[in-house]
Amino acid sequence: MKATPSVSVVMNCYNSDRYLKEAIDSVYAQTFLDWEIIFWDNASTDHSAEIAKSYDDKLLYFLGDQHVSLGAARNLALKQCHGKYIAFLDCDDLWLPTKLEKQVALLEQNPSLGMVYSDSYFFNERGNIRCLYHDKKTLCGNVFKELFANYFLDIETVIIVRSILDKLPEWFDPRLHVMEDADLFLRIAYDYPIDCVNEPLSRWRVHKNSDTFRRHELFAKESSLILDKLMAVDENFKDQFGEEIKSYRRHIIWLEALSLIRAGQSRQGRLLLRPYLLKSKSFFLLYCLSFLGQKLFCYLWNKRVGF
Repeated sequence: MKATPSVSVVMNCYNSDRYLKEAIDSVYAQTFLDWEIIFWDNASTDHSAEIAKSYDDKLLYFLGDQHVSLGAARNLALKQCHGKYIAFLDCDDLWLPTKLEKQVALLEQNPSLGMVYSDSYFFNERGNIRCLYHDKKTLCGNVFKELFANYFLDIETVIIVRSILDKLPEWFDPRLHVMEDADLFLRIAYDYPIDCVNEPLSRWRVHKNSDTFRRHELFAKESSLILDKLMAVDENFKDQFGEEIKSYRRHIIWLEALSLIRAGQSRQGRLLLRPYLLKSKSFFLLYCLSFLGQKLFCYLWNKRVGF
């Protein structure tokens, strides 16, 4: 293996043995061969270490002294990276074989880019559900405003430029557990253009243990923290992005309401939703569904996301 591979693939692991081999194998199946895996074990207690150590020296295994936040664990992994580019793969997701080949080619053609993303398949045990951007237009260029107003990136789709990462005052925020990637990618997009390979190059696994579909209260809390950070960066941020800030705050309220309804506190959730019923279909729909009762609501929500 070269001392300085083109791509460092960061895999952060905590008790992920169920899907781990499948995820690692999807990296080894890449048509682009110049990569290393930086595997950071966040003090797992299952068979994750045994699985990771069964691979050759293209996978570099590191064991954390103690369990830390995901943001902190990602930073510890980044310190071990040697690549010109850095990509991320969580241990329950998969890459399609041409993921690195196509994204690296785009970065090499456009040195001004800060990062490249792609489409992705949602999938569960029964197969692919739909594409991540099935109802959205993919955006390229200086798209911070659009990304901030309606965040759409998922970490397994993204590859970033290491030299740009090193210019940032902070990498991943160690205070964050579920929004650490959004915080970093928004800060990159604030200063650099991004591009997209407009086809699915990864598969995002939907399962009941995924934080993405469970911890809405934490998403709301961390989204608020990210907003505070962005507003502190530039004194003119409010003036530049006034409408986008309103949209961002509405999404936080929607997440808070969803969390309350799922917890059986439908009345409190409806109080949050009520001021926006005539302004947003998603608020109106969530408001109506909240009358179904906790058990039926949670059943329908789980069916919607693919459980």
